[in-house]
Amino acid sequence: MARPLSEDELLRLIDALAPGEWQSGEALAAEAGVTRAALAKRVTHLREWGLQVEAEAGRGYRLAQPLQRLDAANIRTLLPAQTSAKLRHVEVLTRTDSTNQRLLEADSAQDPQALFAELQTAGRGRRGREWRSPFGANLYLSLAWSFPTWPPQLSALSLAVGVACARALRKAGLDQVMLKWPNDLRIGNDKLGGILIEQRGEAGGACRVVIGIGINVSMSPEQAGALGQPWTSVQAALASTSNSKNPPFASSESRSDSYREASAAPERNALAAGLLAELITAITEFETAGFTPFLHDWSTLDATANQQVRIEGGGEPLQGIGRGVDAQGALIVEAQGRRHHVHAGEVSLRFGPAP
Repeated sequence: MARPLSEDELLRLIDALAPGEWQSGEALAAEAGVTRAALAKRVTHLREWGLQVEAEAGRGYRLAQPLQRLDAANIRTLLPAQTSAKLRHVEVLTRTDSTNQRLLEADSAQDPQALFAELQTAGRGRRGREWRSPFGANLYLSLAWSFPTWPPQLSALSLAVGVACARALRKAGLDQVMLKWPNDLRIGNDKLGGILIEQRGEAGGACRVVIGIGINVSMSPEQAGALGQPWTSVQAALASTSNSKNPPFASSESRSDSYREASAAPERNALAAGLLAELITAITEFETAGFTPFLHDWSTLDATANQQVRIEGGGEPLQGIGRGVDAQGALIVEAQGRRHHVHAGEVSLRFGPAP
């Protein structure tokens, strides 16, 4: 029976291909001490992880675009000293089912603790939706935080987290990032990322939350497959900003060549550290002051403000005009002369700006 491949063997091959240049199959096999047939099997495993490995006779193998793996020590080094001191543990997994699930089962004595993964096999969004998670293409982060008492405005935590994510992304050059209630990061009509918060505890007592965040960083249309909504990535948005001739990557049309020619992928460790720093700062502030300090920034980032919206999933559909959020994080929708405070549901922005 053939020996199963170890994670380390596959990671060594990924690192050899990481620059994105053609690598001789003969040289790769010799370096790994395996046959060409065994190397081909390893390449097949990488493709199963969602990596785009190109092969060409006479040239060998290459990744469709360069890849930088995450490194926990590097991420911690890039954090501000004060922020790093608050974080008890940070780890990067090669693969896992779900970073949220792993932290939900982790020892809360290690909170605050952060977990990244290069690949998720069961990543999920709100309402159980699948989150596409190819290896090394995006950021998959969960942060576990224990509050000594149940925060009175806990329902607004996802909005505060959204503001923190937008701050980090804007510092990375994405000035066009907006927030769509309650937990989407967007550029125009395209989804850039999402937030999923899961909580444990009893009302009035201690409370533990696991904050899951997924950000599309350099995922290609081929890696995304047939997603059910328009999307974009940090790399695509930066390329679009720097060169208007670069096409958007919001659908699954064939654009692999132009994607490869887009601006270089963002430095993932720096982006991960920037995101984590803003999150820890924001949650620390939320713990003492609630959502109030975030209201102003939310209002400037609110993609639903003064837009015609339709709310579904929280009972009878409601159509009206978005009028911001209240102190508890509820979306305010004006309809037929009345203001409704919506605490749950899906928001559609298909109807354009309010007249």
